[in-house]
Amino acid sequence: MEPVTLTTERLLLRTVDQRDTATVYAAAQDPDIQRWTTIPSPYLREHAEGFVERAVPEGWADASMFTFGLFLPAGELAGMLGITRRLSGTGEIGFWATREHRRNGYVTEATRAAAHWSFTALALDRLEWRAEVGNAASRAVAERTGFVFEGTLRSGLDNNGVRRDCWLASLLPSDLGLPSATPYVPGRS
Repeated sequence: MEPVTLTTERLLLRTVDQRDTATVYAAAQDPDIQRWTTIPSPYLREHAEGFVERAVPEGWADASMFTFGLFLPAGELAGMLGITRRLSGTGEIGFWATREHRRNGYVTEATRAAAHWSFTALALDRLEWRAEVGNAASRAVAERTGFVFEGTLRSGLDNNGVRRDCWLASLLPSDLGLPSATPYVPGRS
């Protein structure tokens, strides 16, 4: 699949490439990004090069991972967002914001746009969000976007070789007023 570009009211969501390597590297030096995401820590220049020059284009090419840089109109990186295909019809979303652009609603805005795109263009029926227990900022983004909290998975996340508990939430096309690609019959309790 060829990379796509999405636009929101305040952002341009586009794939990152070699011109963004230094910016991604600099942003990933933030201790909070290294603490709460599964990027390598310490994050070296070669990690940024491998991510931008190999992992991102390969993910788009084989339709396994769709990575977007969140860019302000002037071209400044405000964050990153990725959707990874999991089971048939299911994707998992992950995101982070640069330190200077946190608490501006950029990641929530981008998450809504990427979710809509994943339901309409990729025909996903379920988008999952996971974050290590305690990552309140990530959970706030998921909740503001409309994800429904489903529980805590014990030892559900590997963060640099350490198993950690994680929260799980989901977003369905119907949560955004969109039809599902596959019929869905909710269980009754």
